[in-house]
Amino acid sequence: MARYTGSSYKQARRVGFSLLETGKELAKRPFGPGQHGAARKGKPSDYGIQLKEKQKVRFMYGVNERQFRNTFDEAGKMKGIHGENFLKLLEARLDNVVYRLGFASTRRGARQLVNHGHITVDGNKVDIPSFRVKPGSTISIKEADKDMVIVKASLEKVLNRVEYVTFDANKLAGTFVRYPERNELIADIDESLIVEFYSR
Repeated sequence: MARYTGSSYKQARRVGFSLLETGKELAKRPFGPGQHGAARKGKPSDYGIQLKEKQKVRFMYGVNERQFRNTFDEAGKMKGIHGENFLKLLEARLDNVVYRLGFASTRRGARQLVNHGHITVDGNKVDIPSFRVKPGSTISIKEADKDMVIVKASLEKVLNRVEYVTFDANKLAGTFVRYPERNELIADIDESLIVEFYSR
């Protein structure tokens, strides 16, 4: 399945949710894309609500449908709450951890850094964005790429980081300390609707 390369702003407006977690996409036009986006009315069905919630999360992490479903099924085999485990596995993707550390200002930018071989995990180059980072792993910019302007610019914009990663500015390296707790993830996501969607 081909990866979506279009506007993330259109995706955000379609699901009514800020995929960049900044709110910028919905600031000027908080309605669906297209010439009839602002005029659409009507109460959505239960299926429509569940689908929209699934798409919110899938678009936010930039995962195609097959990867998304495989991760969901894997989360179902873990101990604990299915929906919460699912979000934790998505947060542990390498591209997402690179984004959380601040090496890129968007997940799409983080995915590009990984794809182009600029990222190492525990000293080994990894160029697979879906690579699952284990707690305790160290993620850093490859030694030869530490002067990249785009990375430095992104790091300068970081105001604060999530508590489940730590960062060493001198080494340009961070650690994925642990899986996040549910209260550390976005409250506007109702993962139980995703579980219901796939349980139909």
